[in-house]
Amino acid sequence: MEDQQLEFHDLPEVRFRVNGRDYRSAVDARVTLLDLVRERLQLTGTKKGCNFGECGACTVHLDGRRVNACMVLAASLDGREITTVEGLAEGDDLHPVQQAFIDHDGFQCGFCTPGQVMSAVALIEEGHAGSDAEIREWMSGNLCRCSAYPQIVAAVKAAAAGAG
Repeated sequence: MEDQQLEFHDLPEVRFRVNGRDYRSAVDARVTLLDLVRERLQLTGTKKGCNFGECGACTVHLDGRRVNACMVLAASLDGREITTVEGLAEGDDLHPVQQAFIDHDGFQCGFCTPGQVMSAVALIEEGHAGSDAEIREWMSGNLCRCSAYPQIVAAVKAAAAGAG
């Protein structure tokens, strides 16, 4: 697969993979992973909430681990792999966590949902979905202003049960 060249000034270039696609881009030292995926790659599922790493709306997977994209500098991405919420589904088939959020009404306004889904996928893969309390603890970095927490826990439990 050929790299897609993103042209931006005469800055240092980094190579990275997002949702299975290779990119290379010059990045300013101040650009965050969040701004890179939203503004340059137009992957707007990742939301900008607090921009301080406190709300989890920007949660993505970086080399298989969940991170707050607003806290990661794009200049550190050379050779790294990023998965955003857009990279979870396989064609028209939703990821089991995405489907569980729909089935259990795990969202209200939907703003936090992409970050919640990305954290839920990670906590299931990490083996932290053993109880409601454990799910709440491991999802505590993702805030929901609408207070859909009971539905989110139900969605994570259902997705984890299907994954087991």
